[in-house]
Amino acid sequence: MEKIRVGFGYDVHRFADGRELWLGGVKIPFERGLDGHSDADVLIHALCDAMLGAADLRDIGFHFPDNKEEFHNIDSKILLKRTVDLLASKSYRLGNADITVCAERPRLNVYIPRMKSCLADVMNAEPDDISIKATTSEKMGFVGREEGVAAYAVVLIFKE
Repeated sequence: MEKIRVGFGYDVHRFADGRELWLGGVKIPFERGLDGHSDADVLIHALCDAMLGAADLRDIGFHFPDNKEEFHNIDSKILLKRTVDLLASKSYRLGNADITVCAERPRLNVYIPRMKSCLADVMNAEPDDISIKATTSEKMGFVGREEGVAAYAVVLIFKE
C-alpha cells in the first residue's frame, strides 16, 4: 500500500508601503506589498507549511527562521524549492495542493494561471495538481479592513 499523508498550512502578512506584492511566485501590481523578513509571499509560505507538516518536518519558521540574515528579502520560490527537496529527502512527493488566498484587494483571479504555472515549475509538478482559489472576507476582520492577506493550503503527499 502506498503511504500518503495530508498537511495543512496557514500564513498571514500585513500590508506595508514601499514593498512589492508577491503571491504564488508572481509579482502582482498593487500600491502596497506585504511586510515580512522574506518577500512575504503568504501563499508560498502556507504551501511550504502544509508540505512540511505533512512530512512531519516541523514548519517554515524552523527551517527558514526570520532572524537569519540569509533569509532577509529572499525569494520565497527558493524556500519552496528547498521545501520540495526536504520532502524528497524523506522520499515524499506532492500529490496535489489546494490553496485559498483571502484578500479584499487586489483581485487575484486573473493571476491564478500564472501562479499555478510558476509553482508547478518550482515544484516539478503538473499545474493541474495545484488548485488556487481567491476569495474576500466580505469586508470583515483584518483581511476585510485591507490590513493584510491570509492564505490556507492543504496538500497530499505520497512516498515514492
